[in-house]
Amino acid sequence: MPGLPVGEPYFYLPDRVTLYLEDCLAGMRNCLPAGQVDVVVTSPPYNIGIHYNRHNDRMPREDYLAWLEEVAVEIKRVLKPDGSFFLNVGGKPSDPWIPLDVAQRLRSHFVLQNVIHWVKSIAIEKKSVGNYPAIRDDIAVGHYKPIGGSRFLHDNHEYIFHFTKTGRVVLDRLAIGVPYQDKSNIGRWKKARQDKRCRGNTWFIPYETIWDREKQRPHPSTFPVALPEMCIKLHGVKDTRLVLDPFMGIGTTALACLRLGVSVVGFEIDAAYLKTAVERIRSFLGSDIQKSENPDQRSHSATTDKETLSATGSVSC
Repeated sequence: MPGLPVGEPYFYLPDRVTLYLEDCLAGMRNCLPAGQVDVVVTSPPYNIGIHYNRHNDRMPREDYLAWLEEVAVEIKRVLKPDGSFFLNVGGKPSDPWIPLDVAQRLRSHFVLQNVIHWVKSIAIEKKSVGNYPAIRDDIAVGHYKPIGGSRFLHDNHEYIFHFTKTGRVVLDRLAIGVPYQDKSNIGRWKKARQDKRCRGNTWFIPYETIWDREKQRPHPSTFPVALPEMCIKLHGVKDTRLVLDPFMGIGTTALACLRLGVSVVGFEIDAAYLKTAVERIRSFLGSDIQKSENPDQRSHSATTDKETLSATGSVSC
């Protein structure tokens, strides 16, 4: 997406959030030194024909893959040697190869350390689970977009590819662990010292129920805050100083970082989405944000359509 200016941030909170209104390729090349980022969590356009204000989501397949490969090369440059790159990508029932083609395209640049399945909706029959006291009846939970016709099943999951440079990055698996169903495992096994085990690679993360999509989710393709939050926690919060989302959208990854107390930098080409991201950040922080704002710059932002809160920072072009 050429033509967007590279300059000062659209929105900046010292040591917390830095958002740029610009193309991620230009932004990473001009704003991020090599080996600075600990974790990348992002979800690029899937090229399935979704209407975006500033992006063509109907690119020829080879052009789309070449573009994402170029983005991935820059991500590899800015990622630390022991960093993690979590890539959420999906397809559509009539073209399920899209995420697999993307993963294959990045194979020469990264090691695919884990494949995670983001489950948005699931149905579990009581007879299938046996004598689990917590499940008393058949259940169906989560949200999905119904698929009409008789050829395809409802599409209830997407991929999260966990790429690293070496395939040997140590993770904090119990940071997103789940309790044992059989409590007798605690202490019986050498590593079972607490009531928590590895969650595995199927993550049930439902969308929140909304009643006004235009106001509550004004973006055609987003993930829940819990998704980037779990990715960052899996990598290890104590080992994470800077998170990057090259396709920031309406700021979901930034909210996850604020909840975890880690710094984030993001790029977005759509001013309307970025404006929403800033509004969500302000709403989340409430009165705390006033302590970081410079009144002169707040006045300046009203006339320049920028939300720059500081002239200096650790991430700056």
